[in-house]
Amino acid sequence: MIPEKLFFQFLYAWIALAVVIFLVLLRITVPYGRHSRNTWGPMVNNRLGWFLMELPVAIIFSWFFFRGSAEKSAPVYVFYGLFMLHYFNRIFIFPFRIRENGKQMPWLIVLLALFFNFSNGFFNGYWFGTLSPHYPISWFWSWQFIVGIILFFTGMYINISSDQALLNLRKGGKKGYYIPHGALFEKISSPNLLGEIIEWTGWALMGWCLPAFSFALWTAANLIPRALDHHRWYHRYFPDYPKDRKALFPGVL
Repeated sequence: MIPEKLFFQFLYAWIALAVVIFLVLLRITVPYGRHSRNTWGPMVNNRLGWFLMELPVAIIFSWFFFRGSAEKSAPVYVFYGLFMLHYFNRIFIFPFRIRENGKQMPWLIVLLALFFNFSNGFFNGYWFGTLSPHYPISWFWSWQFIVGIILFFTGMYINISSDQALLNLRKGGKKGYYIPHGALFEKISSPNLLGEIIEWTGWALMGWCLPAFSFALWTAANLIPRALDHHRWYHRYFPDYPKDRKALFPGVL
């Protein structure tokens, strides 16, 4: 068993690293998806890369969650179930819906994502499995849980529906890139990324603990720079791209 003090020392370092990574990602464009290029070393099939880098987080989180000695009340099982619901989509559905068209990503990106997923799975799995306080049934009526679960499902809907809208752009075997329209795409360039940020912010509220907050922070640290990269890319690629669209937050950024 890891002493609680040592656990939190590692967790504080993990949170600090998220801030550093955020600042780094504001200056570089990570080369996968529409930004893919082979300047970061050997490449791997896009679909396989997504599957390999997302799978470990579900395994690690589950291992530490169920091996831990902390009491697993109904709210804690809800936290677990929602975590796994998201990753079921990310592991077993999303990668196989990608229209590949020969796309690849660097193995280095897969390895970096594995590092994040192992760490995130450990911190949250160990906390809820071993160190977390008791969440009584009454937690379901707390403002944190109510607001959190609303945000979680709102974010999930935005994320999945926006991904579907992007996939629909290539229906009928079409290739290349197109300007997405409809729903939040009329306001921002990356509603799918906004949805994921909202989703994990909601999960962090439900859990009301530092490890869950660290996950939400890391999500924002990764996806805010990604959305800015997408926004700049759209403006370079499409001369007629709508000028009034923001990158991620309607009317703000």
